Amino acid sequence: MSENQDKEKRVQQFLALNEKNRRGRLKIYVGMSAGVGKTYRMLQEAKTLLRNETDIKIAYIETHNRKETEALLDGIPIIPRREVFYKGKRLEEMDLNAVLLLHPRVVIIDELAHTNIPDSKNEKRWQDVLDILDEGIDVITAVNIQHIESINEEVKDITGVEVKERVPDKILQTADEVVNIDLTADELITRLKEGKIYDQSKVQQALQHFFQPEKILQLRELALKEVAGQVERKVDYEITGRQNSFKHDRFLACISSNHEIAQRIIRKTARLASYYNSQWYVLYVQTSKESTDNIKLSDQRHLINNFKNATELGAEVLREKGEKVAEVILRIVQEKNITTICIGKPHLNLFQVILSSGIFNRLLKDLSKNNIDIIILS
Repeated sequence: MSENQDKEKRVQQFLALNEKNRRGRLKIYVGMSAGVGKTYRMLQEAKTLLRNETDIKIAYIETHNRKETEALLDGIPIIPRREVFYKGKRLEEMDLNAVLLLHPRVVIIDELAHTNIPDSKNEKRWQDVLDILDEGIDVITAVNIQHIESINEEVKDITGVEVKERVPDKILQTADEVVNIDLTADELITRLKEGKIYDQSKVQQALQHFFQPEKILQLRELALKEVAGQVERKVDYEITGRQNSFKHDRFLACISSNHEIAQRIIRKTARLASYYNSQWYVLYVQTSKESTDNIKLSDQRHLINNFKNATELGAEVLREKGEKVAEVILRIVQEKNITTICIGKPHLNLFQVILSSGIFNRLLKDLSKNNIDIIILS
């Protein structure tokens, strides 16, 4: 073998190794609701990639029998779904193993917030996406704004419905590109009335509930803000952060066994940490009043769910035991170099709490001395 051939072989081996170790790129289309055209746009992009001879396949698509969308499927290779029998019904799921085995350059995966059938490798489809990205496969996917975890309560306030299938904010944070698919409220309602979103038998019910102009406007605002925020954070972190000494804040969310308050603190802290691209922790201090023997089983289940939720949102969960909660908080602040503490609104007047608790007063003084902020969340 000549010297040039040997060099060429080493270069090819290096490129192959680099390709093998490369993490896939993630592109997410975000919309304010069903019917704005996320799936349609993904398939349009797939057609463009095919024309450029990219090895692209559809891993999972949901056309909802929309003729315009189904027409775009023609010519795009589709990885067959796996069939699963669950509770006597034949169901179809994305075949994760087939995707990894075929290893296309790019895959299209619809319905990012989908919950997989029990006994699947992962509980959620977004977890399947992470596995695919880890294997160096690029993913193009889509999700509606109401499925984003940390704004779940805002969506519930707008629509009156709590969305059960949710995607953690960290998925949007790790995306290489987030694109908002936008329509005006009038355009969306027109599409609905023309039968381009749901079957005509469901149109009237949809108009009376979810597809009301004021609700659509609020969801549209959420979607626009979320995508704009993601772009702003990426610019701050990747461009400004390289030019300046970027400060990585560390947030600490302090929760109790009160399910609703804890859930709210976790979600709001997650959004703050997402905005600042920061590391964050959730701290639960178990006092003797909340020991396993004294706490209700329902509260224990809620705690476990909150810990799981916090982990999915990107937090590290800290469980400590102690009677002097403020002292434990202070210790964790010092150990983890916390810069910002997030707590719920006290049940008592904050001024009374400070006066009646010497340790809390000391905590405030120590935090102030070390330039640590406290955020009291409503």
